Amino acid sequence: VQLQAFGGGLAQAGGSLSVSCEASRSIISIDDMGWYRQAPGEERELVATISNGGFTNTADSVKGRFFITRDSAKNSVHLQMNNLRPEDTAVYYCYAGNVLFYNYDNAPVAARAAWGQGTLVTVSS
Repeated sequence: VQLQAFGGGLAQAGGSLSVSCEASRSIISIDDMGWYRQAPGEERELVATISNGGFTNTADSVKGRFFITRDSAKNSVHLQMNNLRPEDTAVYYCYAGNVLFYNYDNAPVAARAAWGQGTLVTVSS
């Protein structure tokens, strides 16, 4: 399974950016989708996830500023980031949890997790 991320870039503090991610068309089902981030010298941390039922889990550091939505029909997830802060600077990774997909032999395969390639978000002060 492949996750293709879009968006990110450079913003000033207080500004807004968004990142989106779409899973490949071989998907059968995905339980959770979302975003993690990793700042230089730091460990990867949760930003927000959303279940296939629409339940969200958002890090305290971004609550009220970042909003996650999902289009299950398109196997895509979108993160709107408002009121950005310099500490939001990181590489943002798309995540899909408990993925069921077809492999190249058209057989169903289960994966506990899949990750996108990462997209850089830089917030200047």
